[in-house]
Amino acid sequence: MRTWPLRRWLTGAAVAALVYVLVAIPTVLIPNTFFSREIPPTWWSYTALGISSLLTGLLVATYVASPIPRTGATNKSGVFASLLTFFAVGCPVCNKMVLLALGSSGAITFFEPVQPVLALLSLGLLLWALLRRISQENACTVPVPA
Repeated sequence: MRTWPLRRWLTGAAVAALVYVLVAIPTVLIPNTFFSREIPPTWWSYTALGISSLLTGLLVATYVASPIPRTGATNKSGVFASLLTFFAVGCPVCNKMVLLALGSSGAITFFEPVQPVLALLSLGLLLWALLRRISQENACTVPVPA
């Protein structure tokens, strides 16, 4: 990462800030008038979102000016992990999908205790995807015999 060009760092910073805002506004980690939250955020929500945003920014930056040849196939774990972050830091009874599936008492009883696990899973997936991309960039290419 020390050899990354400035363009990568700027892209990573912009994406990290964008992801933070795009998740924090609907989950009301940034107070706003568009959305409301019935249950206050947990103590770890801001940290989980901050780390997730940072890892997402770094992961996206690995695709900018990448020396890895494009094959058309990409790993979707980063997208899935960012979506998990949204569910992990969101209000358990404000999420319409959770309410439809579990109801309000089910969301508090079953979904709220799982949210820290979702946050850890999200961070683990993002870290794994980032390390995988960085290790692919740093790997020596083996010439294919003709």
